[in-house]
Amino acid sequence: MNDCSRPDYDPLADNGEDARAARIYAALAHEVRLRILRHLSLQDACCCKEIVSTVDLAQSTVSQHLKVLVQSGLVDYRPERQSSRYSVNSQALAAIHTHLNGLVNDLADFCSKERK
Repeated sequence: MNDCSRPDYDPLADNGEDARAARIYAALAHEVRLRILRHLSLQDACCCKEIVSTVDLAQSTVSQHLKVLVQSGLVDYRPERQSSRYSVNSQALAAIHTHLNGLVNDLADFCSKERK
């Protein structure tokens, strides 16, 4: 163990959080999906057609982006009679927020030790 290691932290421990976070970060790594997520965060729930009018892209393109967001767990999908409804999964956002804060704190700790 080197002098900058934390004895209570094993970066190779596989508890599934990093894998899930990586899927979410991958889903967030596209500007259209970020715009869709922002739009959904301002609504209780909305249909694909409403999102299409906001992002000004083809319905098929928006549907593909929504599929990625749903598969990542960031967006919930609720089928209805005429149109499906999409909404932000607040629990998934809270979890990724916590993960990102932890990652940033770990990196900040590392950087502060490197400067000493």
